[in-house]
Amino acid sequence: METIECDVVVVGAGPAGLTAAYTLARSEPTIRVAVLEARSRVGGRTWNGRVLDDDGVAHFIEIGGQWISPDQSRLISLVDELGLETFARHRTGDAVYLAPDGTRHVYREDMPVSAATQAEMDRLIGLMDELAAEVGADAPWAAARARELDTIPFRDWLGRHSDDQEAIDNVSIYVASGMLTKPSYAFSALQAALMAASAGSFSHLVDEDFILDRRVVGGMQSVSRRLADEVGGLGGRIVLDTPVRRIDWHEVDPATEDAPNGIAADVRNGVADDGAPGTVTVHSDRAVVHARTVILAVPPNLYSRIQFVPPLPREQQIAHQHISMGLVIKIHAVYATPFWREEGLSGTAFGGGRLVQEVYDNTNYGRNDTGGEDGVEDSYGTLVGFISDHYAEQMWALPPAERRHRILAAIADYLGPKALQPIAFYLSDMAAEEWTRGAYATSYDLGGLHRWGHLQNRPTGPIHYACSDIASQGYQHVDGAVRQGEAAALAVLEHRDGANHPGAPAGIGAPS
Repeated sequence: METIECDVVVVGAGPAGLTAAYTLARSEPTIRVAVLEARSRVGGRTWNGRVLDDDGVAHFIEIGGQWISPDQSRLISLVDELGLETFARHRTGDAVYLAPDGTRHVYREDMPVSAATQAEMDRLIGLMDELAAEVGADAPWAAARARELDTIPFRDWLGRHSDDQEAIDNVSIYVASGMLTKPSYAFSALQAALMAASAGSFSHLVDEDFILDRRVVGGMQSVSRRLADEVGGLGGRIVLDTPVRRIDWHEVDPATEDAPNGIAADVRNGVADDGAPGTVTVHSDRAVVHARTVILAVPPNLYSRIQFVPPLPREQQIAHQHISMGLVIKIHAVYATPFWREEGLSGTAFGGGRLVQEVYDNTNYGRNDTGGEDGVEDSYGTLVGFISDHYAEQMWALPPAERRHRILAAIADYLGPKALQPIAFYLSDMAAEEWTRGAYATSYDLGGLHRWGHLQNRPTGPIHYACSDIASQGYQHVDGAVRQGEAAALAVLEHRDGANHPGAPAGIGAPS
């Protein structure tokens, strides 16, 4: 068992944790930083993968998060700073829409729904834009109507404003299955407004050409790999395959002891000087780290995997039980050619309430983990699709052959019979991945955001928090992870110096 002495220990080597370590190491060379990661790789929920076809040829896929939208300025700056390149998602050609009755429609601009349904969709989108602006992304729990909005399911909120079921299905998809990956009755209108506000507006969420704009050449995990290289070059330590089991972080409050009932002293009422450095010992499988501050850069649904000594204050213990991951299957289907393009289709397809509710052309470009040529698009065609919440549960319950057939048949409903014959097929299963346990991000139970949201970014003693799940701008995106990692690092520097840190670097460390 290795013992490491440092100033700051970061738990988690995803984009948030590595951005925090990078910002610290670059801002203050005298700060010693160590990063502990449970997985055998860096990248967290960004993950370059491969799938073999019947001939044994490996095809590149992005198992986890992959897209960059124009408003994600922090991530865009970091990608440029790290010397990485991006490419635009293919979107030339007609899109396909499946109506509730199963009718297939090919269209170029506006979704082919009735004029009345389109008017209802436009009105609901406008109302959500207004709600997002009212609530904001920074502190939705503090909005004037926070409690009211947080105690009504998003589905019910939409139903109060429209009786057009097709419009409701087509609007709810952008938050429910498309983002939070939970049924629209399982989260609040306030949570939906936060999702919209974090993207700049609800209109951004419904514009797939905006929200799914670009990809990183070589995959989004390349961002974490480059960050890890930078952290190592700046003297930081990154230890993989070492799940954190326990964090000793504070002295107990003797006044909380209840000797007659055998209850030991703890810190149930909180501690003084939240955010200030203290004495921290982090116990992991391969290393014990002694530090002054710890940055917990994992999603909140994994906090309970760690034993805190003493236990966290009661409000944190309760809040963490009301935050959970959604469930989604990301489909990767590789074809000998992008056949849909030959038929004048973009590969983009939608169908509210269907098994596969959205499909996109995900053909690779440039060099990646399985080869490819710089500046050249892959000759193979790749589609990506998504199956969310209860549909995902149904698919995992099926035998593999039936599951594959059902999924490909659902894609063929959009793009025709050729979709039934991929040369390679892969389903991302982040819910079964021990150190993720869901996708894409955590969100609160109904009514939880207005009660506990104010706690999620507040340090607990020397424990700071950083991940995309608790971001404001860029919530549940890599951009949010980068912002949160940077913010946690700058907060550590501020508390260390006792004042605003004057030496934060330009670019990724600059104020927004």
